[in-house]
Amino acid sequence: MKQISRPWVPAAAGYATLVIGLVDIFKAVAPGFGRWRPVATWADVVPGIVTTVARASSLVVGILLVMIAHALRRRKVRAWRAVVVLLPVSATVAFIHQRHPATAVISLVILAALLVNRREFYALSDPRSRWRALWNVLALGTLSLGLGYLIVSMRPRFIVGDPSVLDRLEHVVLGLVGIEGPVTFTVDRVSDLVYFSLLALGTVTAVTTVYMALRPARPIAELTDEDEKRLRELLDRHGERDSLGYFALRRDKSVLFSPSGKAAIAYRVVSGVMLASGDPIGDREAWPAAIKVFMTEARRHAWVPAVIGCSETGGEVWTREAGMSALEIGDEAVVEVADFTLEGRAMRNVRQMTNRTERAGYTCLVRRVSDLPDEEKERIRAASVSWRGAETERGFSMALGRFGDPADAGCVVVTAHKEGEVRAVLHFVPWGPRGVSLDLMRRDRDADPGLNELLIVKTLQAAPAMGITQVSLNFAMFRAALARGERLGAGPVLRAWRGLLVFLSHWFQIESLYRFNAKFRPIWEPRFVVYPNARDLPRIGVSALQAEAFITLGQPLLKRRVARLVRNEAAPLA
Repeated sequence: MKQISRPWVPAAAGYATLVIGLVDIFKAVAPGFGRWRPVATWADVVPGIVTTVARASSLVVGILLVMIAHALRRRKVRAWRAVVVLLPVSATVAFIHQRHPATAVISLVILAALLVNRREFYALSDPRSRWRALWNVLALGTLSLGLGYLIVSMRPRFIVGDPSVLDRLEHVVLGLVGIEGPVTFTVDRVSDLVYFSLLALGTVTAVTTVYMALRPARPIAELTDEDEKRLRELLDRHGERDSLGYFALRRDKSVLFSPSGKAAIAYRVVSGVMLASGDPIGDREAWPAAIKVFMTEARRHAWVPAVIGCSETGGEVWTREAGMSALEIGDEAVVEVADFTLEGRAMRNVRQMTNRTERAGYTCLVRRVSDLPDEEKERIRAASVSWRGAETERGFSMALGRFGDPADAGCVVVTAHKEGEVRAVLHFVPWGPRGVSLDLMRRDRDADPGLNELLIVKTLQAAPAMGITQVSLNFAMFRAALARGERLGAGPVLRAWRGLLVFLSHWFQIESLYRFNAKFRPIWEPRFVVYPNARDLPRIGVSALQAEAFITLGQPLLKRRVARLVRNEAAPLA
C-alpha cells in the first residue's frame, strides 16, 4: 500500500515541541509564570511540561526541546528516534508517579502519530557526529562531575552533618539534572548557589551533546581524481554553454552526476546550505536528471538547496524542475573580441590610461600556462600571493583557487613586467574551445594605476591569434540597480537602493567592479540565485559569503595576523 505523504507533520511536530520547550523555559526562569492559572492548567496536561525527572529540571528540558524542535522541522531521523524513546517514559511517569492519566494519553497519541508518520523523518546527520556526541558527554560529564564535587565540598562549614563521598557524588549527579540531593546546607543562599551551579553544568553538557548529535552534516568537499576526469570530459563536449563551467574543477567542491553520467552539478555544503554554482555541466537534456539527484541529496540530509551565479537558461531549468524561485543578483561582463576596439570617444579613457602605462615602461606577455617554464610559474605564483590584500583566499563560484597546475594547461596567463620584474598578473580559465573567463586579477600595490586596464586590452588584442572569440570579465553584483538608479527619472526607492549599494561598496567591491567592467563596453549577461523559499534567502546569503570567504568563521585573529606577517616577510623574495 502506498504511503500517504504528509509534509506538514514535521513542521507541526517541530512547532508544538518548540512551544512546549519555551513554556518550560519560562516556568524555570519566571516561577510566577507557571502559577498563572491558564498556563498552570495547560502545563499539567501537555506532555513535556511535567518532565520525566522533576519540575526543577524544567530549564534543561526546555532548552533540549527547543533544539529538538528545530531538528524535527528539518526531518532529522535522530530527533524522531529521541522523541519516540522519550514519550513512553513520559507517559509511564505521568500515569504511575504523577497521577496524570490525561498527560499519559496525550503522550501515547503523539507517539502513535509519530510512528505512523515515521517516513516523514528521513534526514540524515553526519555519521561522525554520534561519536563526537558520545565523547562529548563522556568528557564534559566527567568534568562536570569533578567540578560539581568540588562545588559541593568547598563550603564544609555550611553542610549539615558529615555526608560521605557517595552521598556527595549522589548529590552532584542528581543536581546535574536539576534534583535536590541528600546533602543539606544550613544557609539557603549557599544551597541555591550549589543547586544552580550544578544545574548549569548539566545544562551545558546536555545542550552541547544534543547539538553534536543533531547538527547538520558538514561533509568535507573534495573532488576526486575520477570525478575530475569525468567533469573534464563533459567540459570538453559542452564547456561552451557556461562561462563558469570550468570553475566546477575546484578541488574543494563535491560533484553529483545524473544517472546517465551526461550531466553534473558541483556544490559545497556551507552552514547547512547545499550550494551549487553556475549551470549544470554537460548535455542540457540531462540537466533535469542531475537536478533531481541534487534535490534528493539535499532532502536526505535536510540541507537547504540553492544555486548562485546561474545563467538565465540555467535558472529556468532549475525553477521548472526543482520548483524553486530565482532572483537576479548581478551581471557578468562578456566582451566579444571581434567587436572590441580602442577607437572612438567612448574608449578615450581606456586608451589614454593604457598609453600612459606603456610609456611608463610596462610590457605585457599573453601566454598559455602550458608555455610557461616551471621556474616562471613559481615566480608568478609567489608574486601573486605576496600581492594578495585579504587575509584569506576568496572565491567559490568564479575562482579556480590554484595556478600553474599541469592539468590546467589550457589556461591563459597575462603578465605585466617592468625592469625585469613581474608587477601584475591576470589568469583566465577555458570557456569552451573559443572563450576564456577571468579567474585572477592581481597587481603590485606600488605599481602605476591603469595596469589592469592595460592587461585586459592586451588580452583582447592577442585573443584572435589564440583562437579566442569571447572573454568573460568580472561579475558585477546588482549592476542593473546601480545603472538604473543613477538615471534621470529614477524613483526614490531605486535611488535609496543604489545609495545603500554605494555605501556597501566601501567594504565590498560592488560599484568599483561595475565601473571597471563598463569601460570595455561588454555585453551584460544576468546571473541569478535560485532558492526554495524567501525565508531561506538570509541563510543562503550568509552561506554564499562564507563560501566566497567574505565571512570567515573559526579562524583565530592571531593566526590571521601571523599569516599576514609571513606574507609580508616573503614579499621581497618574490
